Amino acid sequence: MVVPQWKHRAAVWVGRIVVAASVWSFIAIPLHLFAPAYVKRVDQAFDFFGIPAGHTFFSAVYLAVVGSALLRGKRAALLWVLWVFQALWLIAQTAAVAFTSVRLANPNDAELLSDLGPATVKDLELGIVQVIVVAAIIVLLWTIRGAFPARLAPGTRRLAVSALLLGLFISAAVSITLTQIFPKSLTGQREKIGWAVIAALGQSRSRMGGHEGHGWIGLSVGAISAASLVIAFAIFLRSVRRVRYLTQSEEFDVRRLLLLHGERDSLGYFATRRDKAVIFSPAKDAAIAYRVVNGVSLASGDPLGDPAAWPGAIKVWLAEARTYGWSPAVLSASEEAAHAYVDAGLRALSMGDEAIIDVADFTLEGRTMRPVRQAVTRVQRTGYHAEVVRHGDLSPEILSEYVHLAEQWRGAQTERGFSMALGRLGDPADARCVMVIARDAEGTVRGLLSFAPWGVRGVSLDLMRRDPESVNGLMEFMVTSLVDACGDLGLHRISLNFAMFREIFSDAERVGAGPVLRLTNALLTAASRFWQLESLYQSNEKYLPRWSPRLICYSRGASLAQVLLAAGTAEGFLPAPRPWTRVDSVETAERHAIMAADGGAFATAVRAQEEELLRPALPDRKLTEQELIRRTKLDELVAAGIDPYPVSVPRTETLERIRELHPNLPADHHTGVTVSVTGRVTRMRNHGGLAFAQLQDGLSQLQAMLTADACGEVALDHWRRLVDIGDHVSVTGEIVTSRRGELSIAATSWLMAAKCLHPLPDKRKGLTDPEARVRQRHLDLVMNPDSLRMMQHRSTAVRALRNGFEARGFIEVETPMLQAVHGGANARPFATHINAYDTELFLRIAPELFLKRLSVGGLGKVFELNRNFRNEGADATHNPEFTSVEAYQPYADYHVMRELTRELLIEAATAVFGKPVVQRPDGEIDISGDWPVITVHEAVSRATGTPLSADTPAEQLRELCAAHGVHTTFELTAGELVLELYDELVEPTTTLPTFYTDFPLETSPLTRSHRTEPRLAERWDLVAFGAEIGTAYSELIDPVEQRRRLTDQSLKAAAGDLEAMSLDEDFLTALEYAMPPTGGLGIGVDRVMMLLTGQNIRATLAFPFVRPTPRD
Repeated sequence: MVVPQWKHRAAVWVGRIVVAASVWSFIAIPLHLFAPAYVKRVDQAFDFFGIPAGHTFFSAVYLAVVGSALLRGKRAALLWVLWVFQALWLIAQTAAVAFTSVRLANPNDAELLSDLGPATVKDLELGIVQVIVVAAIIVLLWTIRGAFPARLAPGTRRLAVSALLLGLFISAAVSITLTQIFPKSLTGQREKIGWAVIAALGQSRSRMGGHEGHGWIGLSVGAISAASLVIAFAIFLRSVRRVRYLTQSEEFDVRRLLLLHGERDSLGYFATRRDKAVIFSPAKDAAIAYRVVNGVSLASGDPLGDPAAWPGAIKVWLAEARTYGWSPAVLSASEEAAHAYVDAGLRALSMGDEAIIDVADFTLEGRTMRPVRQAVTRVQRTGYHAEVVRHGDLSPEILSEYVHLAEQWRGAQTERGFSMALGRLGDPADARCVMVIARDAEGTVRGLLSFAPWGVRGVSLDLMRRDPESVNGLMEFMVTSLVDACGDLGLHRISLNFAMFREIFSDAERVGAGPVLRLTNALLTAASRFWQLESLYQSNEKYLPRWSPRLICYSRGASLAQVLLAAGTAEGFLPAPRPWTRVDSVETAERHAIMAADGGAFATAVRAQEEELLRPALPDRKLTEQELIRRTKLDELVAAGIDPYPVSVPRTETLERIRELHPNLPADHHTGVTVSVTGRVTRMRNHGGLAFAQLQDGLSQLQAMLTADACGEVALDHWRRLVDIGDHVSVTGEIVTSRRGELSIAATSWLMAAKCLHPLPDKRKGLTDPEARVRQRHLDLVMNPDSLRMMQHRSTAVRALRNGFEARGFIEVETPMLQAVHGGANARPFATHINAYDTELFLRIAPELFLKRLSVGGLGKVFELNRNFRNEGADATHNPEFTSVEAYQPYADYHVMRELTRELLIEAATAVFGKPVVQRPDGEIDISGDWPVITVHEAVSRATGTPLSADTPAEQLRELCAAHGVHTTFELTAGELVLELYDELVEPTTTLPTFYTDFPLETSPLTRSHRTEPRLAERWDLVAFGAEIGTAYSELIDPVEQRRRLTDQSLKAAAGDLEAMSLDEDFLTALEYAMPPTGGLGIGVDRVMMLLTGQNIRATLAFPFVRPTPRD
C-alpha cells in the first residue's frame, strides 16, 4: 500500500517533537536548579500535548529512545505513544475535567475541597481544551500509522519488557532502601514506599501528603531506571536485526549487472563482498549492495545496473529499511548516484575524493612528478623488478603463497575497508582481478598490489601490502609498473585510494587560507595520527590524479551521527560492537570457506558469463527485403557447392582488350576464340532459353549470353536464380557477335567471383545526389563512368608531374607529417598529442621548412609530392587534407620556377587529354604558349579602376576597400589591404591561367625582398578560373632577416592569431649554416585537377572530407 507523502512528513515531525522533549529534559536537569519556575512552565507545555517531559535522566532517556524509534518508523513506538502517552493521558484529563466540574458545582463542600483542592472556571476551560487537543492527536496518530511500518521480530516484547521490569525492580529496591535510611520529611511507610516507587519512575519532584524525599535519591534511582530503559531498548533494537548475506545466485546476478554496466563506478565490483546483502529492483536490472551496521542500512558506491533503473532499486531498498526500522545511508556515492538518492528523499554531504589515474595522461616527466620519478629510479637501482598479471593467470599454489604473504605482512592490524575492499584475496571467481608483484634482485617477493575490475577498461585498488624490510618507494614503483602494463592489459583507468576531506587538506595549503580552514586542517592533521587521513591524501596526490568527488547520503540530519558511527565501524576505523561482523572475523572466514567449497563450479560459471557478456555485441542491422533476398541466395550458393567468394577465378583477357582485338565484327559472327573474362553484372534479361547479361570492368562493357545447350541446365538455372545485378562473375566462352551485331561472350561456363549483398541504384537514374556520391564513392565509381574516368585522369596527371620533376633532375624526398612546430605557411593546423612524450604535435600544413633544411645540407634539386593538412572548412575549392607538390632548386629564382610550373602543367594536360588543353562545360581551352604575367598592384588597379602602387597609403586603400565592400580591420597594413583587395576582386574573376607577381612584403614572411623594390616580395601566384593553383618564391636565405620575420609571426601567434607561424628554432639554426640562393614552388595537385577537368575539388578527390553522419 502506498502511503501518502504528507503522512511520512507528519510521522517525521512526531518523532522530532518527542526528540525535542528529550533534549529539553536533558537541559532541564541542571536548569531547574537555577530557574525552576521556567522549567515548570515548559514541562507543563509538553504535558499539555501528552508528552511526559521532566528534568530527570529517566524522562530524558525514555523520550530519547521513544523518539529515536519513531524516527525509524517503528510501529511499536507509535502504538506506545498512542496508548501510553495519549490515550492514558486522555483518560486522566477527562477524569480531571469531571472532578473540576463537580467541585465547581459544589463550591461549599468542605470534604471535596479538602480532598481535591479548590477549582476555577479557567481550570475547567483549560482541561476541556486539553482533552480536545489530545483527542485530535490520537486521531492523527491513528491516521498516519501506515507511515510506521517497522515491525518487530518474535520475542521482542518479552525480552524488552523483562529487561525493563528487572531494571525498574532494582531501581525501586534501591530507592526504597535509601528512602528508609534518608526519609527527609517523609513520614510513615506508606509515604516512604510510595515516594520511592514514584521516584524510581522518574517523578522525584512529586510530594506525598505535602512531604517529599531527597532530590539526590531521585536522581540516583532515576539514572538506574534510565539505564534499565536503555538496556531494554537496546535488546529491543537488536532483536529486529536481520542478518542476511550475499548468496551465490545473487552474486552471479550482481556480476551480470557489473559486466553490463560496470564502467560507470570504480567501486562497483566491491558490491560482491560476501559480508554484504543485495536487494534488486523489481525487474532485476538494478541493485543495491548494503550491510546493516548498528541499525543503519549502509550501502556503498553507486547502485548497480542501468541508471534508468536505479530509482526502482532505491525505492525497494528504502522500503526494506522502513520495514525493519533501519536508517538508510550510502557511503562513497558518485555525484550521479547522489542525485538519484537525493531525488529519493535522502540528503547528500561531501566526504572526500577518489584518486583516479588516466593512463593516457600519466607521465613521470616534469618537475611535479620528480618525487615519484626519483622513488622509482631508486627502487630500480636496487635490482627490483615487477610483474603485472591477472589473478586467473596465476596457479592456485602461487596465488595461495601471495595470500599467505599478504596476511603475514598485515600482522595484527585490523583489515579495513567496506566500500573499497573485497576481503577475499585469491578467490577463484576473481580471475579478472590484476596483481602487481614486486621482487628484489634475488627474486624474493617484497610487495603486492591487487586491483579489482572496473568495468572492462579500468581497475580499482583492493589490497596494498609490502614487506616491512623492503626499500622505500616500493609503492610508487609498483603503481608506475601497473601504468606501464596497462597497454598490454587494455586498461585506461586506475582508481587508487580514497582521500577523506581532501579539499580541506588541499585548500589549507593555498595562500590566503582562512583561520577556520586552517583550524579544521590542524584538527584533521591531529586525527591523522590515528586514522591516516592526511597520509592517504599525500600518498595519492603525488601521482597528480584526477580527483572524483564521493559523497555520503543519509535520511535525516538527526541520524547523521549514527550513520558516521556505522560507517566508521564498517570501514574498520572504530571497533565493531559485534566482532563477528568484521571482515576478518571467524564467521566471515567461515562464509568465505562455504563459498569456496563450491568455488570451482561457481568460478567456472562466472568465467562463462564473462566470456558471454564481454564478447563484443554484433551490430543490430536492419536489412531491407532485397538485402534479405540476396543473403538467402548467398546461402543457396554455398548449399549448391559454389563458393560465393573464391580466392581466384578464370580470367585470360580484360573486356577492354577484347574490344580492342575484335572491332567491327559482322552480326551473328563466331570468332572461334575462347576466353575467360570477369566483370560486374550491370544488366540482366531473359529471352526464352537465352539469358543475357551486361558485364562491366572499369570503363569497358561486354555482353554475355548463356544457354542450356552451351553451359548446361544446372548452370543456367543457377545463373537465373542466384546471380543478381552487382555480382562479380567469371564467364568462359567463345567471342561472338549477336544477331544485332553486339560483341558478346557465348558462355560455356561461369563462376561467381564475388556476391553483391546490396542492390545497386537504378541504372538509368544513377546516383545523382552529390552528397550521396561523395559518401558512397564506391557506388559512385560503379554507376558514374565520369567519376571513374576522373580517378584515372588524376593518376595520369600525378604521374606526369612526378616524371616531369625527375626528368629535370629533381630528387623526390619525404619529410615528417607530424611536426613539433607548425610553419611553412600561414594557416591553422590540426593539433594532436603524443602520449609517450606528453608533447603537442601538429599535422603539417606545408613541408617547406624541412625541404629547405635539405637544401642547406646540399641535396640539390628536391621535391615532395604528399599530403598536407589545414584546419579549415571544406568547400568547392578547399579540403582540410590535400595533396601538393613542393620543389626547391638551388641557384634559381621565382622567374625560373614560373617557367618550370607552366611547362609541368602543360605536360600534365597533354598526358591526360593527349594535347595541351583544359576542359570546361562549354568546350576545351588551349593552354599552350605563354601565360600572362601581371603584378599584384597592376591587377588590383584594373579591378578597382584606381592606380595603385607600393606608395599608396593605407588610408586610401582602406577607403577603396569600403567602396568595394571588402571587409577590413584597423590593424591591417597597406600591403595587407592590397592583398584583401586582390583576394576579393582579382582572384575570383580570373579565368585563363595567369601569374600574379610581386606581392607586398609583409604578406610573404618566407620570401626574399624584391631586388629593385624592397617593399615587395619576389613571389607569384598562379590563378586560373577563380582558384589559386600554385605559388613560388625567390626564397629568403638571410638567416638574420628570416629570424626577425618569424619572430614577428610568433608574436602574432601569441596574441591569438591562429594562422600565424610559430618560431622554428631548428629551421633558423639550419639556415644559419648557409642556404644557396634558391627558387621554391608549391603546386596544389587537387587544384591542378580542377584546372584540367573544370570540376570542383570534391569531384577530383577519391574521398573528400564529409561531415560525419550521426549514429545511434
